Amino acid sequence: MQTKTFKVQNVKCGGCANTLMSKLKNEFGEIIVNLDVMPREISLTIQDANIPALREALKALGYPMSDEELGFFENSTAQAKSFVSCAVGKFEVAKQK
Repeated sequence: MQTKTFKVQNVKCGGCANTLMSKLKNEFGEIIVNLDVMPREISLTIQDANIPALREALKALGYPMSDEELGFFENSTAQAKSFVSCAVGKFEVAKQK
């Protein structure tokens, strides 16, 4: 397995990063989210065979990979999902304090 980096859409803040790290950890292990670049990047150790599953998991949370071609409806849905995922991530961080 190699550490790979993927560009991801709709990641705006630490709430989004928290959601990605917590929701993907069980299936994909440790995730590092880089909020210092645009588009945002995630890095993780992953086998090539598991990338399609990662792609689907990201899309389900509202954070599709930047190389995905989304239609208007899919893009709008992803943005709405990412808004909710972000809010959940912020709530989880606040709850821990």
